[in-house]
Amino acid sequence: MSKINEVRNKLKKLSDKKRAKASQRFFKTGKGEYGEGDVFIGIKLLDQKALAIEYKDISLEDIKKLLKSKVHEERSLALGILKKQYVKAKNKRTVDFYLKHTKFINNWDLVDMSAYYILGDWLIGRNRKILYKLAISEDLWEKRISIITTFAFIRNSDFKDCLKIAKILLKDEHDLIHKAVGWMLREVGKRDLKIEESFLKKHYKYMSRTTLRYAIERFPETKRQAYLKGRI
Repeated sequence: MSKINEVRNKLKKLSDKKRAKASQRFFKTGKGEYGEGDVFIGIKLLDQKALAIEYKDISLEDIKKLLKSKVHEERSLALGILKKQYVKAKNKRTVDFYLKHTKFINNWDLVDMSAYYILGDWLIGRNRKILYKLAISEDLWEKRISIITTFAFIRNSDFKDCLKIAKILLKDEHDLIHKAVGWMLREVGKRDLKIEESFLKKHYKYMSRTTLRYAIERFPETKRQAYLKGRI
């Protein structure tokens, strides 16, 4: 039996107009901004997590209805539930569902809360061609999925795909890709600084300042300034 109306009624009761307005500003929902048209109703993240636990066993059909919603928190809840279902079953069906619905994973928080937990985990020890297809997509969020997914590999000290996809995305013009690439490079450096620096020395003069700043955030100040001033 569908639980969709029950879930939506609970979300409505938890909504807060003041929080919704703040979220719409934070997630850049204005005209011409990356989240243009996204609708928030103001649900606390803790409440969303509690609902994901409560409704962790709803059908994929109900998850799809939530994921296709114009309401951001409904999409976020859908992905929270999908994560739990993936962790429980670790099956291809969940991953295929995720990849089929990337057009609705359309803000940075939605990508970051799901990509490496679902797609990344699944691809450990498997063919990763799909990431290279996503990396050259015209869709901003699919490109972000491609690089954020590699965090699952990075955590296992497997850096190859992160570096290859980072190189593909270095010329991208969007700030949210610059930040994502820099973040993943920084995560590589936390585990193997020599590998990160080897990549940076080849490419830092051609990457965006945002990417570079994120990538070298944890460097000693002297070395950080040397990179920023092009003196490496």
